[in-house]
Parts: sequence; structure tokens; C-alpha cells
Amino acid sequence: MFYSIRHLTRFRYTSPVSESLMEVRMHPRTEAEQRCLSFQLFVDPKTRIHMYRDYHGNSIHHFNVPAKHLELRIVAEALVEIEPPPELPPALTPESWAALDAEVAAGDYWEMLMPSTFAQPGEGLLSLVEPLRVTRRDDPLTFLRELNVAVYEWFEYAPKSTRVDSPIDHAIEARKGVCQDFAHIMTALVRHVKIPCRYVSGYMYPRSEQRDRSPEGATHAWVEVLLPGLGWVGFDPTNNVVAGGRHIRTAIGRDYADVPPTKGVFKGTTESQLTVSVQVSPSKAPPPPEAEILAIPGDWEAAAIAAANEAEQQQQQQQ
Repeated sequence: MFYSIRHLTRFRYTSPVSESLMEVRMHPRTEAEQRCLSFQLFVDPKTRIHMYRDYHGNSIHHFNVPAKHLELRIVAEALVEIEPPPELPPALTPESWAALDAEVAAGDYWEMLMPSTFAQPGEGLLSLVEPLRVTRRDDPLTFLRELNVAVYEWFEYAPKSTRVDSPIDHAIEARKGVCQDFAHIMTALVRHVKIPCRYVSGYMYPRSEQRDRSPEGATHAWVEVLLPGLGWVGFDPTNNVVAGGRHIRTAIGRDYADVPPTKGVFKGTTESQLTVSVQVSPSKAPPPPEAEILAIPGDWEAAAIAAANEAEQQQQQQQ
């Protein structure tokens, strides 16, 4: 299956800023059943963009806009191919707990076992251990399937109920949150029983036959858990599904602090307004040659800005 992705980010300032420094994590990963066939990044005001990979293998683009500006637009476009993942077995054997411990002891997974910025084992999290039955039982796969359901049913999905920097205790106390909160809570609970768990940032193509909890037009988050003989397996507690052919990975890390789609600073005394619009759609077009455009050159500028305006108008109409 081919997916085309268009991710618009727009920062508006109430008065001109003199400089912006920005990191962008929007380049889909190539691994396992997923391949990123092309990626383009457009920035207005025009500037030169650089790229590096972090130690998790994420592609990070960064740039500096040194001139005064009232607005900063970032448009990322990608074409991704995803093959259906192997079907999971109904369950593993009870002996898989020992096999998991042996695999962890032989590997380097300590970062995905330790508490992290947004996945802390505080009092709120520990209060979930008994009602959600967060203890080693049955086999690792059965435990994770049931935990995925439990987190989904325990919490209400409520847009704007938390902030990107909210600790998980806020969502736990209110029993509601967004996909980021669902992923952080499940990450911390899985680590509580000594299973390596990592946070995944990306996109999800919506189901046509029934509505997902997570809305269209936004990024998404879920988790991947290490299982013996299966490797990293994705679970999406927001939507109560095993991550598969509809989930498109852009970055992995310990939690959101490692993988924000945009992260930066500006120079100036002003307020900023952020607008984000994401479009994920099936594509039947043959894949183009891999390319990366470092700035909006010439005729591309007007086309990219017009497309960004159209995407934002569609998002406002949906709201």
C-alpha cells in the first residue's frame, strides 16, 4: 500500500521576530515493512536546510531563518510504501517471559526500560497497577493485548484536555487525554513489568468502516514493545488496535521529548500561534525517484503557499 502524506505547520507571530531556529522530525522511517520512497521539505521564508540522524535512527532536519518574519511555514510531503505486517500469533507460551528476560539481558535496551521525561512511575501511575492488572501473567503477548484494551477503556479521548508538556498524572487524574497521553501511560505501565517499550510518533490513515478515536488532520502516537521471537510490535491504546498497515512511523524515542515534529526557538518579544494540518491518503501513482528539496525555489514558492492555505482552510471547515 502506498500513502502520500502532506504535513503543514504554520507559526504566526503578533510582531516580527528577528530569527528562528527549528528542528523538524517529519521524515518517515525506512525499516521493517515500511519504506519512505520520497520526501520533500519546503520552508518559507526560504532558507537552507540541513539533516542528520540521531542515535535512534530518526532523520532530523534543521534550519535557521536569520531575517525578520511574521510567519514561518513548513510543508513536508512524503510517499511511503507499507507492506502488511506478519500476523501475530494468538498468544505466546508462558515460558516466553524467561525468553524475554534473556533477550533483554543480552541486548542494549536499558533506555526503553527506565523512567523518562513523560513516562514517570509516580503515584498516579502506580494507582493503575491493580485496576488494570499490570502484573506478569499468562504470556507477554496476551498481557499486552489486554493492557492495550484496558488503557483504551479506562481513559476517555478528549482533544485539548492536556498540553504537550503535561505530566501523565494530569490525564490519569482526569481519566481523559489525547494520543500522546495514552502512549505515555502505556509506555510507563509496560516498563513497570520490565518489558522494553518505546514511544512512536507518526501518522495514521483513518479507517473507512468505523471512526477512530484519534482525529484526521493530526499527527499520531503509539508504542512499540519488544517481544521474544517477534521483535518490536506496535500497540495503539488510543484506538485499541495493534499497529499495522495504517500506522506510518516518523520517529521513535523514550517518549515525546525525543520525537516532537517541530522544536525550536525564535528571537523576539511576541506571541505565536501554531496551526497544523495533516493529510494522509492512499496513492496509486508509481513512486518518484527519491528527492529532497532544501528550500522553496522560484515557482515552487507560490504553489507551496497556495497548497498550504488550502489545507488550512479545509482544516478550519472541518473544525
